[in-house]
Amino acid sequence: MNNEQIPLPFEEPMDDYTAVGIAEGFLSSNSQDEYLRAWQYLIDTGMAWSLQGFFGRTANALIEEGHCTPPKS
Repeated sequence: MNNEQIPLPFEEPMDDYTAVGIAEGFLSSNSQDEYLRAWQYLIDTGMAWSLQGFFGRTANALIEEGHCTPPKS
């Protein structure tokens, strides 16, 4: 029997801890897409602007550069 993990056919859900960890760098991301997905999560939940200033400034820069979209109202 082989103990290799089968890749999931869908993205694993993002949560607060994982998104903050990836954004701060204490958790590694598997790809640039996952890194941006973490930031988009922080933007969509509003956390980017309720955490320390680095998060809000980086979120604004990612939106201005077109890597992320503004939060949905």
